[in-house]
Order: sequence, then structure tokens, then C-alpha cells
Amino acid sequence: MYRFLSLSTIRFYHKALTGLLLSAWMVGSSHAATYHIDPTHTNVRFAIDHFKTSTNTGGFYNLTGQLEYDPVANIGNVSLIIPLNSLMTGDKAFDIALKSADFFDIEKFPLARFESTKWHFQRDKNRPAVTKVDGMLTLHGQTNPVTLTATKFNCYFSYILKKSVCGGDFTTTIDRTKWGISKYTLLGITEKVDLTIQIEAAKQ
Repeated sequence: MYRFLSLSTIRFYHKALTGLLLSAWMVGSSHAATYHIDPTHTNVRFAIDHFKTSTNTGGFYNLTGQLEYDPVANIGNVSLIIPLNSLMTGDKAFDIALKSADFFDIEKFPLARFESTKWHFQRDKNRPAVTKVDGMLTLHGQTNPVTLTATKFNCYFSYILKKSVCGGDFTTTIDRTKWGISKYTLLGITEKVDLTIQIEAAKQ
């Protein structure tokens, strides 16, 4: 014998079904796509004051790593491996000095790493915009938290690569003494180092 469902029961099942469908949609939409870092378009450049007269600059290149990003669910994650032997300042003698045990000590610590822990977003013209990325920087055998400020970040379809590409520019200032690099701070070379990180990655 069949019984008709009451209006309240129908509303209950409708609400439950709607909740299940919404949950399934959220799970599906929160799946972040994976992007591989493009070493030719990813680098870390630094600038440090030189006795309050000029600014010494240089950079690290051929970075590798992985980016995960979902703009719908506001999810991001990035890991970077920085080969310190790639350091270039335009002055070979200065490069050798920075690679020595007095500074980066690349024989003992050949790699630096950055692993993000949290991405920050805000709405910009009805679309999510990356504002900051928190993470942990491992350098010179020590790990400390840093926050990268996004000056721009975007994704587009590359007709050359035939796939989606995401990338942007980030900045931060670190205290090099927190990573055990304190050479010449007492002589007037500041401990503050400005970093600019350029990241670009192609979808897999």
C-alpha cells in the first residue's frame, strides 16, 4: 500500500538532496590544478644596501618546483627549489665571494627551498586575486617563515604551449641574520635583503 509523503517530508528530502549536490559541487570545484614551474621564467632576485652608497643586486635562476591553484575555491600552493650555484651578480669575483662559506656556503648548502603554507585572496572585479603567500624559506640550513606580497598574478592560455599558464611577481624583505648569514653587518652592510620572486608554471 502506497502512502503519500507529507509536504514537510518532501521539503526535508529536497533540502537534504540540495545539500548533497552542493557538497559534491564544492568538492569537485576545489580540486586544484597542478602546474610545473618553468625554470626559464622563474627566478629569485635580491638587492642589498652597500654601505648606504649603492645597492648590490643579483639573482638565482633555473628554479624548479610545482604550483597548485584553484581560483574558484581560493586554493593555492607552491614549492620552489632554488639552486644557489646559479647565483649571478654580473661580477665573477663577487659571485665567488657570495658562494663561499662567508655567505651562502653553497658547498655545504647547495639548495634553498620555499614551501607555501597559506595563500591570501581578495575579490577584484568579481574575480579572486592573490594578495599574499605565507610560507617557509629554508636557506643556509635554517628555516624561517616569510610572507610574499603579490604585485601581480594571473593565468592565461598559452597558444605556444597549448596549455594553461599561471604566474606572477612577488616581493618580500628578509633579515639575513635569521638564516645565519651575518658577514659584514658590523661593518655597515645591512642585514635587510629585498627579494623579488618571478614565478611561471604550465599546467600538467
